[in-house]
Amino acid sequence: MKRSRGRGVQVDSLAELDARISAGATSMRGWQVRGVDLTGRHDVLARSRLASATFVACVFAEGDDAVVRAAGALVLPATDEVPVDTGRTSLYSAAELYDTPRYADSLDARAFAWTQRPSTRDKALARALHDHAVDLALESWVEDRRLVGVMGGHAVERGAAAYADAARLGLALAGARTVATGGGPGSMEAANLGARLAPRPDALDEALALLAEVPAYRPSVSAWVARAFAVLERFPGGADTLGIPTWHYGHEPPNVFATAIAKYFRNSTREATLLQVCDAGIVFLPGFGGTVQEIFQDACENFYADESSVAPMVLVGTSYWTEELPAWPLLRALSRGKPMEDHVHLVETWEEAANLIVSHT
Repeated sequence: MKRSRGRGVQVDSLAELDARISAGATSMRGWQVRGVDLTGRHDVLARSRLASATFVACVFAEGDDAVVRAAGALVLPATDEVPVDTGRTSLYSAAELYDTPRYADSLDARAFAWTQRPSTRDKALARALHDHAVDLALESWVEDRRLVGVMGGHAVERGAAAYADAARLGLALAGARTVATGGGPGSMEAANLGARLAPRPDALDEALALLAEVPAYRPSVSAWVARAFAVLERFPGGADTLGIPTWHYGHEPPNVFATAIAKYFRNSTREATLLQVCDAGIVFLPGFGGTVQEIFQDACENFYADESSVAPMVLVGTSYWTEELPAWPLLRALSRGKPMEDHVHLVETWEEAANLIVSHT
């Protein structure tokens, strides 16, 4: 059995799948099962937790593919053809990524399925050329804009109080800045939604209520996306807002409320770019591994920056960042005596965070 670490586990053979199940695995969350004949593994699929698993070019017993989808897994066909334009000159739109009603047939899903095929020199070159083209398009898009980032958990569901708070934060920030997020679901989607609706704040409560009827992208990405497009149809136009997602986390679909989407194949490039473009500061809402990573990656940027380049960092949730995930004490200690010291903040509410960012010159 291959010993792979990290968020994703790649399973390329039936023997490897059996070995992991025999070793005690009960959940396939984050697994990417590729090209495996699963017709004889109905019982394994039935007793395993499958939400956020991905099955690429797999074969199922009759009816099992529907069961797997209903359990929250993503089932994709295989493709060897490069699905993206490696020389594109503009950022993506949501309509471009979601170009078909069924998510599994969309450009976004096809691109992720392509990344799961065996690597070749040509494929690596195509990914690099694509990400370089997105870099250039993003440079052009951010020119003459001041961007403020909103980071937070991808698992926050529509209808939750935390989702509404993130949306109201995005709306409040968009009056003076352009809001940028990691482009995914949860708090990221909410912040892009709020920012987009900034010209008509009276619409936000209705939009939140409509979205809450489809709270999550599992079990159906298609239904989750369709409800978001219905909200955009109900409230067309809006302010510019940016999403920077990645196909590295292909089971997390991009949200449609970003008016411009800089989607990358390489997650390390995406993370660094997201932090670098947020020159007006970043607000960190409660989150987990990814959000904590972003806090300290941003802290590193500020730690070595000259005084004229330090951007505000605002953590929202006093008990969360001091007790549940105590990132604040370490961040505060790291900043002591540095130019960044007066630019790191811990607040309780999104309103305080918005006021700090907006008041910063």
